[in-house]
Amino acid sequence: MADRSSFLLGFCCRNSLFYWLTVTSILFLLSSVFMLRTSRWPHHIFRNSNANIIYDNLNAGRRSPSSCERVVTGQSVSKSVLKVFMYDLPAEFHFGLLEWKPEGSNVWPDIRTKVPSYPGGLNLQHSIEYWLTLDLLFSEYSGSSSSRIALRVRNSSEADVIFVPFFSSLSYNRISRSKKQEKSIYDKNTQDKLVEYVVAQKEWKRSGGIDHIVMAHHPNSLLFARNQLWPAMFILSDFGRYSPNVANVQKDIIAPYRHIVKSFVNDTSTYDSRRILLYFQGAIYRKDGGIIRQELFYLLKDEKDVHFTFGSINRGGVANATLGMQASKFCLNIAGDTPSSNRLFDTIASHCVPVIVSDEIELPYEDMLDYSEFCIFVRTSDAVKDKFLINLIRGISKEKWTRMWLRLQEVEKYFEYRYPSGDNDAVQMIWKSVANKLPAVNLKLNRHRRYAHSSNASVNREPPKFVVPHNFW
Repeated sequence: MADRSSFLLGFCCRNSLFYWLTVTSILFLLSSVFMLRTSRWPHHIFRNSNANIIYDNLNAGRRSPSSCERVVTGQSVSKSVLKVFMYDLPAEFHFGLLEWKPEGSNVWPDIRTKVPSYPGGLNLQHSIEYWLTLDLLFSEYSGSSSSRIALRVRNSSEADVIFVPFFSSLSYNRISRSKKQEKSIYDKNTQDKLVEYVVAQKEWKRSGGIDHIVMAHHPNSLLFARNQLWPAMFILSDFGRYSPNVANVQKDIIAPYRHIVKSFVNDTSTYDSRRILLYFQGAIYRKDGGIIRQELFYLLKDEKDVHFTFGSINRGGVANATLGMQASKFCLNIAGDTPSSNRLFDTIASHCVPVIVSDEIELPYEDMLDYSEFCIFVRTSDAVKDKFLINLIRGISKEKWTRMWLRLQEVEKYFEYRYPSGDNDAVQMIWKSVANKLPAVNLKLNRHRRYAHSSNASVNREPPKFVVPHNFW
């Protein structure tokens, strides 16, 4: 009897212990969940981020690419306007190069009455400096438009960035390239005066130039001043002729060329109506990385449905290229003397799917835009293999081409320069790119100020001695 009682007691104790352990565990789990749900931790701990939702919706077909893009673009830039202080440089650095004459003490034209015109031809492809400067001048008259991205302010202490309105590309094109021995000296003197002016300003001394914007879109522009103004944020076409310790993707902006061919308005073409499979017309024999053009010419010149010929801007070259691109399914964009050219943007304006063969190319707004949706990228090492490129292009289905063609028509507005600027045109996209750099600029500024109270040492304006590899960032 005692044995049975002991057994029952032990059994009950074991059951009671198991019961209390189970209840305790359940209560602990419930309380943990309750605490997590009612805490102030970020909500993305419990659900997917917007980026993942967008990605899932795209794959599930529940949201169009263009509407998703608006979500991403809207989140990448603060809703507040980018405040820009612009130096009142003498007219010889900007509109004076367009033969505009200042009146009295004014250094800027009255754009309410007349806007100085920019020279045509190939000059236009590097005219970024003109459009950005006009946009800042216009911002003082346009009021508080909801679509405005950048606003000129008169007090530099209120500004996010400092803008240097030197038309460096125009200075190179209109001065250095003509009568080189005589005029290049003038261009160098202009750049020397620019550096002297800028580094003497309190804004430069305050930041060491970190928050300054300097435009040098032509690869050969600002040739003499770039090593003095290197701390600034450059707006460039690519990094092909820059040392990576002077210009790199971490601190600088890549801006699109202005296309030379006419935009393809009311494009009703189809895959079948574009009779040329692959199109290229331009300089074939180039130096540096452009040697690839010559190799591809010999590989493709006899292929059916491929147009690969020499061409230039002269003798109706632009008109012929416009018709050729608009009649082609794919357009080759091959590295030349530099990794980029305006051909890519002519191609986009023609709704011809770009085939990019340029390993070192950098693309505008790539933090906001996925180029693989409307471009084909081919490594140089693959492109020179016999039949590789043509087989790749022939293997792209009509359905895939049509998707890319439609996407080209959605994104082409991002590469259009307008005055006044419009929603998400090239001018506004460049300002958004600048705004996206602000956190890095502010980090540099705060680090720059660390020893402001204990040191009066002048800022070292020599480029850093380390070399950053091209593929580092």
